[in-house]
Amino acid sequence: MVHLGHWSLDGARYRRLMPGPLNGVRVIELGGIGPVPHAGMVLADLGAEVIEVVRPGAALDIRDVLRRGKKSVAVDLKSPEGVAAVLRLVAGSHVLIEGFRPGVAERLGVGPDECFAANPRLVYGRMTGWGQQGPLADRAGHDIDYIAVSGVLSSVGPQGHPYPPLNLVGDFGGGSMLLLVGVLAALRHADETGEGQVIDAAMVDGSALLMAMHHGAVAAGWWTGRRGEELFDGSAPFYTTYRTADDEWVAVGALEPQFFQELVEGLGLDLADLPAQMDREGWPEMRRVFAERFAQRTRAEWEEHFAGSDACVVGVYSMTEAPRHPHLVDRGTFVEVDGVIQPAPSPRFSATPAGPPGPIPAPGEHTSEVFTSGPTGEGRGGYSAQPGERS
Repeated sequence: MVHLGHWSLDGARYRRLMPGPLNGVRVIELGGIGPVPHAGMVLADLGAEVIEVVRPGAALDIRDVLRRGKKSVAVDLKSPEGVAAVLRLVAGSHVLIEGFRPGVAERLGVGPDECFAANPRLVYGRMTGWGQQGPLADRAGHDIDYIAVSGVLSSVGPQGHPYPPLNLVGDFGGGSMLLLVGVLAALRHADETGEGQVIDAAMVDGSALLMAMHHGAVAAGWWTGRRGEELFDGSAPFYTTYRTADDEWVAVGALEPQFFQELVEGLGLDLADLPAQMDREGWPEMRRVFAERFAQRTRAEWEEHFAGSDACVVGVYSMTEAPRHPHLVDRGTFVEVDGVIQPAPSPRFSATPAGPPGPIPAPGEHTSEVFTSGPTGEGRGGYSAQPGERS
């Protein structure tokens, strides 16, 4: 059972009623951790049939939310039979996404050349950290490495120490989400021309792209590029967090002058007694005064106090608290599927709503189903999982 906001409905039944904007699109997902499964999850959320290819015997966590809504097949890509089976899937699919290091898919026999021979209209999405070429292309790396090189990491954290913002910027913002943009753009091109193409999505490129506004700000002279002195890095006393009386936190984002004025008035202060909003030399004193005021009440009290205000003050919620926030409950921002609380699909569509996500499959659960029938039910030619595996 899926719970969405204030109502509930069987997830499989709902998805049949509301198939989503990508209904009819078939996606093959090969390998990778993090960004590629995340991209596949979003495509599945939006109604695509996403088939993850896992190695026989893979011990994948059935609580892994990134696998929700997909079909799972167990295939040995190191065997000729496994490669042939994947290429048969490719022939009846629209998209393939893979997260191998450069050259690995080619060595396995499922690179672009082989896949385009099977399906010239295929959109072939490649997700790597460093890209398909360049001096670092063959190097190992993780989110923190990609955002360090792209200039993101140097801008995050206090003056003395850059901090990685989880693995959101490289893996998922600059990685998965830009891969998705590429897939959707290439699908449109394939629909219009009948021509497939390769998408080279690199996390180092994507994270750099996310900094476009800030590069423009540096050129315009209002962004110094020095960590710990900027509007959005927590340095500004009107764009940061404050500890409350109950040892919780509130977030303040009163950037615009009119919002800043509401913040000051809401704190019971007078603008005339404070430094000018954009006087960086006065920021430490302003922060001290704000911190003293916020420490006088609890998080809940400040939330109630600023309710209905444009002072841009909200409580800082943990991952376990967020699903219970009244606004998120009202919107159905989180759902519970098979006992796992997780974010609901996003964005939302007025004409083709996708509904709540599908369940998380067991590894190889759909091997027999997928290899014995095509998208419209025609026979496809069988592929058997290894002995002892699901088939």
